[in-house]
Amino acid sequence: MRSPLRINQVLLGRKSSYTIIKELHSAVDEAAVYLARDQNREHCVVKSSRTPFLRPIIDVVQEPADPPSIILRHLDGELLTESKRKRLARAEIKHVARCILQALSVLHEDGMVHTDVKLDNIFVNLGQRGQRFSEVQLGDCGGVVHKDSRFAREGHLIGAAFTRSPEAMLQLSWGTPTDVWSLGNAVLSLVHGGGYHHFDPGWEGIRPDDQDYDMTVLKRMYHSLGPFPPSIADIIDPETFEIMHFLNRQGPPQRPLERWTPEEIPLADGRFIRRILKVKTCSIAYIQDNAR
Repeated sequence: MRSPLRINQVLLGRKSSYTIIKELHSAVDEAAVYLARDQNREHCVVKSSRTPFLRPIIDVVQEPADPPSIILRHLDGELLTESKRKRLARAEIKHVARCILQALSVLHEDGMVHTDVKLDNIFVNLGQRGQRFSEVQLGDCGGVVHKDSRFAREGHLIGAAFTRSPEAMLQLSWGTPTDVWSLGNAVLSLVHGGGYHHFDPGWEGIRPDDQDYDMTVLKRMYHSLGPFPPSIADIIDPETFEIMHFLNRQGPPQRPLERWTPEEIPLADGRFIRRILKVKTCSIAYIQDNAR
């Protein structure tokens, strides 16, 4: 299979230019790792990865330099709009989930976290002859960071409040499982259809700039997923402990996800989604081993 880059090819980045010297590794999925030399003749490593499930950057605009701009591949639409237009069938939801799992696998294998998996960051090309989507790609990779970065270890806020994982909401350290949780949340939204987000306070008339917005997200998580595990108290600061303690005193969780009827969603699918939406416990390997 042809290598994505060539020896002696010059890559123009925003900080430097890079000349490819040697291919260090090549894989069957067209991913490759190269040794390069920058304009100061310092060696560096360039990794190129091609996957049909990540929306590619076509080019980086060098001039004009302000505002910074990139050229992305055009697709027909994104899933938030598509799910509002027409609810996805079960087979279509499974197809979307498989594609995004493939995209996340590419990132997670290198320890990278997308940090903002949500319906309006999943792009699609429309299909023909009964196939709704011919392509599904995960985009908006501008927030990708390594799981061992200070940004992740210190639990910086990521994504939108109602699409981020419980550990990210509580500003605990997070890693690749946060992407898996957000994917499960996106699948849950597709099951509901109509643009409904299960943890969105907007359905209660609460706006993002309201003081109680984030706390309402956490309350909805508590009632849907159950109390936060006691073991979490060992890794949180006193302020976060007070928040968790307040939530755990809200009375018995309502657990609406457990009240789905088989007519609304197959029992196995419901259990599977609830398993994904656990704090810091789920991985792509679990989904791949248990998906049907």
